[in-house]
Amino acid sequence: MSGRAAVGEFLGQSPEVDSVRRLIHKASHNRLPVLLLGETGTGKEVVARAIYNANPRGQFVPIDCGSLVGTLMESELFGHVKGAFSGAVENKKGLVELADGGTAFFDEIGDLPLEMQVKLLRLVQESEFRAVGALRWRKVDLRIIAATHRDLKAEVAAGRFRQDLYYRLDVFTIHLPPLRSRKGDVPLLVQHFLNGCGFCPSPAILDVLCSYDWPGNVRELKHCVERMAAMKSEGALQMADLPSALQYHQTAGLQNLADALAWSKPGECRELPQVTQSPRSPVISLPDSERQTIGNALAAARGERTKAARMLGIGRTTLYRKMKQYGFD
Repeated sequence: MSGRAAVGEFLGQSPEVDSVRRLIHKASHNRLPVLLLGETGTGKEVVARAIYNANPRGQFVPIDCGSLVGTLMESELFGHVKGAFSGAVENKKGLVELADGGTAFFDEIGDLPLEMQVKLLRLVQESEFRAVGALRWRKVDLRIIAATHRDLKAEVAAGRFRQDLYYRLDVFTIHLPPLRSRKGDVPLLVQHFLNGCGFCPSPAILDVLCSYDWPGNVRELKHCVERMAAMKSEGALQMADLPSALQYHQTAGLQNLADALAWSKPGECRELPQVTQSPRSPVISLPDSERQTIGNALAAARGERTKAARMLGIGRTTLYRKMKQYGFD
């Protein structure tokens, strides 16, 4: 795959991805803190690993701040010495010490409680930490990359994130675009996620995938493609293989198309409205969505089964079987 297509595994050929790629290249040539901002599922850890892989040094240690809970949070981060608390029967290295000489990636740093933010500030500012129960501070040489889906400026204003820590992290900031702003990258991503599966989606399915807004971003698309691959029908991927949210999305689009055709006179050529809209509900049963989609396709095709099958991206035999299954005449 060409350099334009990927840095590490950060895929895309859109201008938005090119901009992120340039920042990844610049960030990899220094040891300044990096702050990655973007919605859930936009690929923040992928970018963090791309920065590390572009100029690897030491270990890359991911730290999921959202999973650090309770009294053992400080021990998980900074380690502890024997006897520091009940159950501490031996010395234990923390995640920060494991990253010494390399890169520590603090994922969802906005989830850290204030008391831990104080201790992290010392690490970022002075490059030192103290294990639980230890008397001395220990120096470390590490690169810090932090990521969050939260608006840290708003969190600072609300008193939930320390302003001094925010300013220490906000040195080299990369904003990751949501997938809905770079839909031209969807076919490339789908191809990547289907790599090695031996089949591909029909043009009709690609149209649906490219028209959907993907609130869960690239992560949602990846899970969608994996589900489609596991649920695939006969040979090529078909509309029935889509998750319920996308089937409902397709149903809404076909209904708009059917309504537009219903208001047209025979032989009249008129400009059709956009046939996509946001789904009113993210959940609909698979049989119901199949039935509705087939019914709307038949209506849009004015009963021409060959045309309806082509709109749905399935074979005529499959359409006849589905029509019989759902009681269509």
